[in-house]
Amino acid sequence: MRLPSSRHCATEGDGKKMDQPPPFRNPFVHVLKFTPLEKAKIALMTVTLFPIRLLIAAFMMLLAWPFAFLASVGRSETVVEPQCLWRRLVDIILRVIMRIMWFAGGFHWITVKGQRALPAEAPILTLAPHSSYFDAIPVTMTMSSIVMKAESKDIPVWGTLIKYIRPVFVSRSDQNSRKKTVEEIKRRAHYGGDWPQIMIFPEGTCTNRSCLITFKPGAFIPAVPVQPVVIRYPNKLDTITWTWQGPGAFKILWLTLCQIHNEFVIEFLPIYTPSEEEKRNPALFAVNVRRIMAKALGVPITDYSFEDCQLAMAEGQLRLPVDTCLLEFAKLVRRLGLKPQNAEKVLQDYGNRARKMEGQKLDLEGFAQFLDVPVSDMLRDMFALFDEHEDGSMDIREYVIALSVVCRPAKTLDTMKLAFKMFEAEEDSAITERELAVILKTALGVTHLKVSRLFTAIDIDDTGKLTFDKFRGFVEENPDFADEYLHTESIGPQTGPCHDQHTQNNPSSLNLHGTANTKTANGICPDFSPKYHDGTIDALMKKHK
Repeated sequence: MRLPSSRHCATEGDGKKMDQPPPFRNPFVHVLKFTPLEKAKIALMTVTLFPIRLLIAAFMMLLAWPFAFLASVGRSETVVEPQCLWRRLVDIILRVIMRIMWFAGGFHWITVKGQRALPAEAPILTLAPHSSYFDAIPVTMTMSSIVMKAESKDIPVWGTLIKYIRPVFVSRSDQNSRKKTVEEIKRRAHYGGDWPQIMIFPEGTCTNRSCLITFKPGAFIPAVPVQPVVIRYPNKLDTITWTWQGPGAFKILWLTLCQIHNEFVIEFLPIYTPSEEEKRNPALFAVNVRRIMAKALGVPITDYSFEDCQLAMAEGQLRLPVDTCLLEFAKLVRRLGLKPQNAEKVLQDYGNRARKMEGQKLDLEGFAQFLDVPVSDMLRDMFALFDEHEDGSMDIREYVIALSVVCRPAKTLDTMKLAFKMFEAEEDSAITERELAVILKTALGVTHLKVSRLFTAIDIDDTGKLTFDKFRGFVEENPDFADEYLHTESIGPQTGPCHDQHTQNNPSSLNLHGTANTKTANGICPDFSPKYHDGTIDALMKKHK
């Protein structure tokens, strides 16, 4: 697989380009590095300031509990009542308590820019970037409702505080929960401002604030005016960020409470009223709001989403490398609506059809017929991923392998079994070394891959052929075979995944864990940052040239 040098950008309803370049930094990775002086400061604060702040924060939480409990007693979950005087007083008390808690945690002053809209003007507040549980600061400032897991209300103390702000609960046990959640958001948003504003983080997960990832459409489906809100943590040392790859929750809390002062800036942007077209198209609504927020923050936007991180961090025998094309492929699969509901059945059907073709090459029209979709610019981009020799042809078996990885990323052996079935010879159900290379480089989404050592290690009888049973037996005995036996060609500095220019042989083994070789508290998500990125585009381009 390879990323072509020229691509056809998909467009939105207003004709604007929708395709965004990969970010310079993986938004799901956060690396903390400390100088000796900073380490000494943290050590000192750990035995002095940290325990005091932690005790004060816990005390404030406990102090807030009885007020939140009394204010929640007898209150309807589905009907909003006029707030009486004593409940207004409780609201003020809770805000003061929460402010003292944040002050004790080092957030001594909070900078507020712009003017918060009234619920009747903008029933939904969209916040970004979402990077930490410290993003709860705006919630305690405004006492706005949020979307929370239903299980949260059963947590002692915390559950009572959550219920006070009248959140929209999402239940994992209810298959229709997502639909019900959207309907509840719509119901409240169209109530004329009687309900508290709903505060939504449309990114759906935490990032390192280096860019804005794809916004989920939930906040935009109600088709009502929203107020974009951007948040910043302009601290010299970023102990706030909590991502999929990086420090765990407690470490973030510990390091943040060890800082003498933590800055927080919240900016309320002008209300965004959707056009008629945006009301009919929530995705377009979300894209345009994201563009405004990114401009205010001065950060780029990327079409990568949380689902891409899930793909990259999947626990399988093969872990995606930093230069994988599969993130680009997964994005196109989503846009074209090619991800099947019944993945197992569809993949088996594709596999059977591809096997019967016996390696016959397809052109763009043949590819469209195989998938039963019309030819489009996005389909051309997908076709180009597999048109490695730029001769207008592709092997459909490679598409099936890539789709299998995207649909079931943790089931490596299932993907390999399907691949062997498509490539194996009729007489001995075996494949050659060249075919194994094609299978593995497609499963990893890379352009070049050396498999000679792996093939030799499995083919101990020197038959020049491998069966799936032999491969599976070897993998079961050597679960970390990829780290030891697979070699790729490095691509040097890169502006994103999947570039194939300026290749050079790299004797080191393929790092299938990206830049992280050990598991972290938040999981694994390979870093597709440029290896030599020094923080500026100019420097990167200079080194690339």
